[in-house]
Amino acid sequence: MNDFDKRKDHTAEEEQDIDRKAEEALNHLNVAGDENKQKEETAASSKQDNAELTASNKNLDTKSAESGTREEPEAAEQEKPQDRLEEENTGNLIAASMEEPTAQRSNIQKSGGKSKVKGFISLLAAGIVGSALTVFTIPYSDLYQDKYEKVEQQVEDLTKKVENSNSSNITAQTTTAAASSSGNSSSIADMVQASSKAIVGIVNLQKQQTNQFNQSSQDDVQSGSGSGIIFKKEGQYAYIVTNNHVIEGANSLEISLYNGDKTEGKLIGADALTDLAVVRIDAKYATDTIDFGDSSTLRPGDQVWAIGNPLGLDLSRTVTQGIVSAVNRSITVNTSAGDWAFNVIQTDAAINPGNSGGALINAAGKVVGINSLKISEDGVEGLGFAIPSNDLIPIVNEIIEKGKVERPYIGVGLASLEEVPRMYLEDLPNKVTKGVMVTNIDSNSAAAKAGLEVQDVIVSIDGTKLEGSSDLRKYLYTKVKVGDKVKLEIYRNGKLKTVELTLTSNTNAN
Repeated sequence: MNDFDKRKDHTAEEEQDIDRKAEEALNHLNVAGDENKQKEETAASSKQDNAELTASNKNLDTKSAESGTREEPEAAEQEKPQDRLEEENTGNLIAASMEEPTAQRSNIQKSGGKSKVKGFISLLAAGIVGSALTVFTIPYSDLYQDKYEKVEQQVEDLTKKVENSNSSNITAQTTTAAASSSGNSSSIADMVQASSKAIVGIVNLQKQQTNQFNQSSQDDVQSGSGSGIIFKKEGQYAYIVTNNHVIEGANSLEISLYNGDKTEGKLIGADALTDLAVVRIDAKYATDTIDFGDSSTLRPGDQVWAIGNPLGLDLSRTVTQGIVSAVNRSITVNTSAGDWAFNVIQTDAAINPGNSGGALINAAGKVVGINSLKISEDGVEGLGFAIPSNDLIPIVNEIIEKGKVERPYIGVGLASLEEVPRMYLEDLPNKVTKGVMVTNIDSNSAAAKAGLEVQDVIVSIDGTKLEGSSDLRKYLYTKVKVGDKVKLEIYRNGKLKTVELTLTSNTNAN
């Protein structure tokens, strides 16, 4: 076998090896799914580039052979058609070896004459030199540099993908309800499911008197029920926020958990004025907690969901959907501590008895409000209200720390003038139509020390006019603090007087 045949066989083997490796890589990638088509096209492109490179080499060999044969004598010129035929056969054999490596190859036949031999040797030498130049110079030239780099990169990518397909398994990924860094949940159902695990039912149990003469009683009986939110888990305790009117007057509290467990709740503290309370349970019962969101970011039209226990625990963790109808609504509510103007979120999400203390959550699964109120009148629908999270968080933290909310304290009972019978206002000038009347006084309070008396009518505090008792409370609880001095303008026996007093803390009151 001459050098030319060896070179062809060597080239054919290399091409066979490249084809075999590319075919194996593609076979491995077939299991990856829809991407196989792209990989097959990449391998086909690589094969086509190699074919173009070989065809270029063939052209260079042909040109080199032609230049070599021009130097031969006239006898070689006469044999030129035969030599070119042999050259074309050789080129066809090379191309055939690229497409069908297992096809049989024919040998180049020598002619018998000396000139013929001499011409073939020249042709062979020229072909070898031309091929060598092609192999060693073209990869470093600009002509095919890009194609070589493209083929090398494709082979490298195929190898890596094959290795990866062998070393790792494709698995199904499950979704969770946890919020992402952007604040979005995987779906509404997942978000609601995760949030519901932190919603509890609260049963208010009170003593029931059965005999009014000997005041004997039975065990605690259910007086009412509501909802609550597990918002904090620390040490051996978990903390639940709810409405004060849900737990008010309870002798004991029964907490119903998401998984059906029931346990006793201990009241940490409550604030009747803001209608908030905090209950504590053993941490082992709290499998999940829920975070508070920023209620100041809410806008009318934002989607919200209300979760609670309407009409009792039989309908526990009911979810209703709606939007934020309005923010910063002011609703005056009569509480056990007196009238108070609540700042609330208005929503059309259904809120029913038993929803009180439940969560109003946003699309990120964060609590933005505590469902507390609804307007129940004929012809009125979709008017529910929730205490904003930004308003309740400071109060809840203070209850956990101190057991109650510390506020400035005057020490008087109050009634708005419109609530007072006219017979008690005979000495009051006719021009005075707004203000609050003192109905009782704590003997150890700042009011008693300052000399206030029952039936005094307070018309202003620090120059701020008062229309009713809620205005006085709002000023005390939002404008001043414990230890501050305030000036009250009052009417006593028809005469205007000014009284100055120093505010004390309600935590020191009897």
